[in-house]
Amino acid sequence: MGLFDDKVVFITGAARGQGRSHALRFAREGADVIAVDIARDAIESVEYELATESELDAVIAEIEGLGRRAVRGMADVRSLTAMQAVVDEGLSRFGKIDIVVANAGIGTYSRVWEMSDQVWRDTIDTNLTGVWNATRAALPSMVERGEGGAVVLTSSTAGLAGYQNTAHYTAAKHGVIGLTKVLAQELGVHKIRANAVCPTAVNTKLIVNDVTFSLFAPGVEKLGVEDVREAFAALNVLPDLPWIEPEDVTEAVIWLASDAARYVTGVAMPVDGGNLVKTW
Repeated sequence: MGLFDDKVVFITGAARGQGRSHALRFAREGADVIAVDIARDAIESVEYELATESELDAVIAEIEGLGRRAVRGMADVRSLTAMQAVVDEGLSRFGKIDIVVANAGIGTYSRVWEMSDQVWRDTIDTNLTGVWNATRAALPSMVERGEGGAVVLTSSTAGLAGYQNTAHYTAAKHGVIGLTKVLAQELGVHKIRANAVCPTAVNTKLIVNDVTFSLFAPGVEKLGVEDVREAFAALNVLPDLPWIEPEDVTEAVIWLASDAARYVTGVAMPVDGGNLVKTW
């Protein structure tokens, strides 16, 4: 018996990183998965490689290898039309959606007065509007069905604090928490809970890339993990913790979506190694 036997979960950003971890864990717990990812380098301002179509295909194959059904959505969360098309395909295949995990996100860096309009818009459109698009597409069927459910949105410690060079990212992640609070109120009468997870740095391409590393050692070329490990670890209270793993966030997502959290709604849950209580 799994925690989510015969449930259907809709996950964005599912091809790799946190989204992949979430999708596979839900499948192991008995859920069918609607897995969405942009799966191509189509966001101009992002300087690291986004997930690929082959990575999305691999996740679908892994879900099916676990004995669960999957719908593959190669779509951009910035488009409500694209999200609606994937949701409609999932509903046609599975007949319902029980859980939404709006996880897709990007990370870029710039000081406010040097930030381009494109950088600002790409981040807000992906990390905030994309979250709204995912929920907007999925929720009408959940409300109409009347059997409750759960929504888990991916925010960040940057949704509860502020970090230099991330005004666009921080604004988006604060917005996700605001959206979570409103969703919890509007959906509560329909027995649908809404919560957010707020991770510290996570060991994914969004963090582990040359551009991010260069913020911690400007001017140094070809930085490796060991060159920045200490600087990242200094952000957290728990010792020797430069970043957490996607599976650490998955544990929180699974709990928030499960009946174990049946009375938990409207919260922004840090998974942060003490980042937010750091007193420096």
